[in-house]
Amino acid sequence: MLNEFKKFAMRGNVIDLAVGVIIGGAFGKIVSSLVADIIMPIVTILVGKVNVSELAYGPLKYGVFIQSIIDFLIIAFSIFLFIKFLNRFKKKEETKAAAVQADKKEELLAEIRDLLRAEKDFSK
Repeated sequence: MLNEFKKFAMRGNVIDLAVGVIIGGAFGKIVSSLVADIIMPIVTILVGKVNVSELAYGPLKYGVFIQSIIDFLIIAFSIFLFIKFLNRFKKKEETKAAAVQADKKEELLAEIRDLLRAEKDFSK
């Protein structure tokens, strides 16, 4: 049972997932700080020194809900930009790999051509 657990824990997917969760937590802190310390102060200045999270109608604190929606939208947009940035590098790597593979195919085809020519010349 211990060996099975080791196999499970050391599979690539589990380790990748653990790294993703840790990096995601750290990224979440960065984005939360961006929202709380940079964007929301700018919004309060533009709106007129009103803290959105303090808006309420009696016991209904709808400002907290609005603040949560704003936080979500900013976090989602930040993650979108981050993923788009990473995909740009992936595309460049894939393009390079495809070019290298095409070069290898061309070399192989050139070798086959040369062998066929040599065989043709040899048979004459």
